[in-house]
Amino acid sequence: MRMSTWIRQHIAALRALLVLTVITGIVYPVAVFAVAQLPGLHDKAEGSLITQDGKIVGSSLIGQAFTDGKGNALVQYFQSRPSNSVPADGSIPDGYDASNSSFGNMGPESMVDTLDADPSKTKLALLSTVCSRSKAIGDREGVSGARPFCTPDGVGAVLSVIGPRDAHGNVIKPTKVVSVNEACPAKPFQDAYQGVKVDCAVPGESYATGQIIPIPGDVAKDTPVPADAVTASGSGLDPNISPEYAAIQIPRIAKARGVSEDRIRTVVAAHSYKRDLGFFGEPRVNVLELNLDLDKQYPYKG
Repeated sequence: MRMSTWIRQHIAALRALLVLTVITGIVYPVAVFAVAQLPGLHDKAEGSLITQDGKIVGSSLIGQAFTDGKGNALVQYFQSRPSNSVPADGSIPDGYDASNSSFGNMGPESMVDTLDADPSKTKLALLSTVCSRSKAIGDREGVSGARPFCTPDGVGAVLSVIGPRDAHGNVIKPTKVVSVNEACPAKPFQDAYQGVKVDCAVPGESYATGQIIPIPGDVAKDTPVPADAVTASGSGLDPNISPEYAAIQIPRIAKARGVSEDRIRTVVAAHSYKRDLGFFGEPRVNVLELNLDLDKQYPYKG
């Protein structure tokens, strides 16, 4: 009796296994595949790929760089949002490696760079990363790249104020002040702080004993360079940019392609999207679609 019950239980379990295998391993995948072949769904199921002259040039869902082999922006193209993806072999200096995408993992308290005597080994904090990108974009697009808490040279305007402290941890009387993100022999962005001369930072030295104070400066908060131009998305592969970032690039694109700015704006509008269902997400411009359309309508002759 025990053997018979044991056998019946295992036969029932085997049947359940076979039925579930057929349903979840065969029927369900086939049904999903069949639905994906329906008109209007097939292209999305295949990855929303974009072709040109019969060749796949990218996906409308994944960003890519429009730069030369050294990472410099190509003058005739709209530039994408920054990417955090860094290939292990360094073969794509511009990022946008979909096989190695990640988030930056730095927050608002990331303000102090790790300086090295070899500038190529210096690790920028989030603040200096934003500042350097903003300055570079401002210089490229002919607008002001200045932002609060950034030096004119494009690093974080941060001081380490050293001296005796009160019960709340605030320095009472500074004895030494260092601009921690400006490596010597750079001239600090500020001459003095509370009567104490500001020194440049010596690479390799730690100024963690001081009170870290970011300096906002007298720059307007409303900078022409928008936030999406200087920060990467969570995936690091955002295919879209904000209308504001697209707008400051229009003069450069128009000049490079030899057409009026109004014509470029018309193409930008054709590849601009509003919030999904009126409230999901943000207004956006798809960079790949936009650049491909520009190549068709107004080829670059430079």
